Amino acid sequence: MGNVLVVEDNSLISCILQKHLESDGDHTLTVLHGEDAIQFALRKMPQLVILNMTSSGSDGEQFIQCLRAHARTMYIPIIVVGAASDPGAKVRAFRMGVDDYIATPFDSEEFLERVRTQLRHVQQVMLSRLIDLPGAFQVEMTIKCKLTGQEPWSLLYLDLDNFKAFNDTYGFLAGNELIRLVGRICRRVVYEYGNLEDFVGHVGGDDFVVVTTPDRARLLSCRIIAAYKELSQPFYRPEDLKRGTISGVDRKGRPYQFPLVSLSIGIVNNQPYLAHSLQEISYLVAEAKRNAKRSSDNIYYISSSHDVANCFDQPLVSALPLSASTTILPFSALSWEWELSKRELVHALSGEEARSDYELHLRP
Repeated sequence: MGNVLVVEDNSLISCILQKHLESDGDHTLTVLHGEDAIQFALRKMPQLVILNMTSSGSDGEQFIQCLRAHARTMYIPIIVVGAASDPGAKVRAFRMGVDDYIATPFDSEEFLERVRTQLRHVQQVMLSRLIDLPGAFQVEMTIKCKLTGQEPWSLLYLDLDNFKAFNDTYGFLAGNELIRLVGRICRRVVYEYGNLEDFVGHVGGDDFVVVTTPDRARLLSCRIIAAYKELSQPFYRPEDLKRGTISGVDRKGRPYQFPLVSLSIGIVNNQPYLAHSLQEISYLVAEAKRNAKRSSDNIYYISSSHDVANCFDQPLVSALPLSASTTILPFSALSWEWELSKRELVHALSGEEARSDYELHLRP
């Protein structure tokens, strides 16, 4: 169920939507204005924002600029309702990045259909189709946005280990539910322990990204891992859970006992080094993921005093343990260009083989 945020200090729009949109059963309606509306948008990330400019005036323009400036909300479609007598307001609104402008007075049926059209667009294009989180494109845009700033930040990359064996044994529907569980855990943990501007995205398959600040990276990783270990247990048959393994076959068709699905988290920081490109981040995240998968339960981060190339050759340990499968790599000052495909982020983060295995289960 999606959330629609209506920003107004009267009931012109909300009355129409409450009567028709909520009756569809697919969306809930929240009506706020001023600073409360901004805080709600950053925290809850509604699927659609409808802004009544006839009652908000210049505050409405500031609201649009605020949403478009944050990586967390920059992709959320905005419909503006404004006066037909001010054509300049419509031009200004579109230049600020709104997605539709409806002039008053308007026909209620047309208004509702334009709202439903934007909601369909979000579901089909902007959000991950498996779980209502920003998808791979929004992940890429968020990282590019971070690259333009100087503030310290960390990228947490989450990946399920032995997920293919679980999918093959329990079926793709159970696999989808396990992926949804990880998404819900990430969203809840970031909401409770993260920053207001922290970002949660679904790269694809069983891969997720959290963008936060370095001071929250360890806390979020530990909380996510702990919640996953507890909440994932009901997904297994009692005998598998007791044994601690899943009976399956390997890639050559031979019987094999696979470990239960665990969650690995690779972390990349932009301090003390600054990233040069999205390609470099993609490469480092892929390496962090690889190191996390090879690590034991108690993981230590790689010291930033070592060159990243040497870190890739063998894992180094420091005195800061993480109680999750977590590896922290610093950005290096690499100057060469990484040659990746146009979908370098998705493929470098997820791994083409893992994505192909997962997507095969989704095909009709």
